[in-house]
Amino acid sequence: MNMAVDQMVRSVRLPGLPRRIISLVPSQTEMLHDLGLGDRVVGITKFCIRPEEWFRTKPRVGGTKQVDLARVRTLQPDLIIGNKEENAQADIEALAQEFPVWMSDVEDLDGALAMVRMIGGITGTAAAATRIIGGIHGAFGGLRPLLHPVKAAYFIWRMPWMLAGAPTFIRDMLVRCGFAPCPPADLGRYPECNDDQLRAWRPEVVLLSSEPYPFGGKHVPEVKKILPDARIMLVDGEPFSWYGSRLLHAPRYFQAVIDRVMGGG
Repeated sequence: MNMAVDQMVRSVRLPGLPRRIISLVPSQTEMLHDLGLGDRVVGITKFCIRPEEWFRTKPRVGGTKQVDLARVRTLQPDLIIGNKEENAQADIEALAQEFPVWMSDVEDLDGALAMVRMIGGITGTAAAATRIIGGIHGAFGGLRPLLHPVKAAYFIWRMPWMLAGAPTFIRDMLVRCGFAPCPPADLGRYPECNDDQLRAWRPEVVLLSSEPYPFGGKHVPEVKKILPDARIMLVDGEPFSWYGSRLLHAPRYFQAVIDRVMGGG
């Protein structure tokens, strides 16, 4: 048996090389695939949509917030990989009574890269993890951010309005793009806000994310009514919030968003 320390600074007793892994986080599930773990991943959640083949064929253990503990027991994992923000504390505590549970805690790009490296280490895929990390460094190295900070509000929920605050991975991605995020950092990670607060913050750009709330075109007039002077844009939430190997592709998407803001489109 080996001892590992996760990103929540928890000591986790692991088998020499985990052979039956369950992932409880969509972005980390995709990363496990890209690390080449294949049949060693025996369970995922109903929200783990990438890769599509795994979504269609891998056993599911409920959702990220409501894990089916009985289903997990039938799969007899020797490693469960979760995330502090994505998974319910009660579920994780219950699982940890029976199985090794390794938890990530990612608030920025550095934390994401550390997570990739650490999971590569505990799963015996360190070389693949190093390649992924190198690719992510290269992709972000080519990102051309906004020339001048643009105040932006990134919406994640409706009724009530909720924005990405601080400290969050989303906010770090926004800053790397050259945005000046609102709301103020001291309001916390995902603050609720009302129409008057939105008007007071006066964002120049509003980014309506595709997840977790599925914002679409029908919501643009609703937000425009509150913030008539702001540019309203629909954005794909995955590049902004998936902190695994999706980061290899995120800067290309960010560049398209940045170019659109700079071009006034």
